Parts: sequence; structure tokens; C-alpha cells
Amino acid sequence: MTVPGSAARAALVAALVIAADQGTKALVRSGLERGDRDGVFPGIELVNVRNSGVAFGLFEEGGTLLVVIAVVAVAALVVFFATHARRPLVWLPTGLLIGGAAGNLIDRVREGAVTDFIDIPLWPAFNLADTSITIGVLALLYVLEGPPRHGED
Repeated sequence: MTVPGSAARAALVAALVIAADQGTKALVRSGLERGDRDGVFPGIELVNVRNSGVAFGLFEEGGTLLVVIAVVAVAALVVFFATHARRPLVWLPTGLLIGGAAGNLIDRVREGAVTDFIDIPLWPAFNLADTSITIGVLALLYVLEGPPRHGED
């Protein structure tokens, strides 16, 4: 795949993730009062909570520093992609990671905290951006360290 084609695919994936993330967060904010819960399936609840920290609520008082770190992380992802754009499928995890990071960054800049809304037992609440980041990391590991391509040993 060409570099421009790969970049276009990564950008499309990122845009879709951002749209889905921001859309679902808006629905939750408009449909549930902050702190409320609504059972969806056994063991899965929709909640309306804010996370001013990072994963698992760490660094809750990070404020501007977390925004700066998120901007640096997105910039690093763009640089990584630019140097690896010819690698097969690298556009997918790159798009997932950039879209997820940008989705949460939008919340941080706009509201000072990220809206989390999916609550499962024994796990902190999370959102679609978090899910995209997790899947993006796993996909990136597969792309970089997965089974050898044809002709490689």
C-alpha cells in the first residue's frame, strides 16, 4: 500500500473512532445524570462518571500536565506512523490509537475530565476511546511482532 493510502486509512479510522466516542459520550451525558446508573445487560451498566486522571483514575490532579502528555503521545504516534507507514496494516492500530487518544483529549480540554460510561464488574468505568486504545495496542503488537510474513523466517 502507498504511504498516502495508508495515511488516508489511518485518518479514516481515527475520525470514525472520534465520532463514535464523542457521540456515545454526548448520549450518556444527555441521558443520564452524573453518577446515575442504568443496567443494560446482566453485569454491564451504563454510568455517567468523570475521570480527571488517566487509566484507573491514576494522577487525578494531573490537569494541564495530562493534556500536554496526551498531545505529545498523539504527536509521537504520528511520527511513528510516518516512519512505519509502509508496514502492512500499521494504519489500523495507528488510527485506533490516535482516535482514542484524541477522543479523550477532546474531553480533557473541553471539560477537564473524561466521560466514562461502561461499567463492568471488577473494572473501573471506561469509554469507547479507552476501548479503541486497548485494541489499538494489541493490534500494534500483532502488526509489529505477529507471525512472520511470507518469505521471512
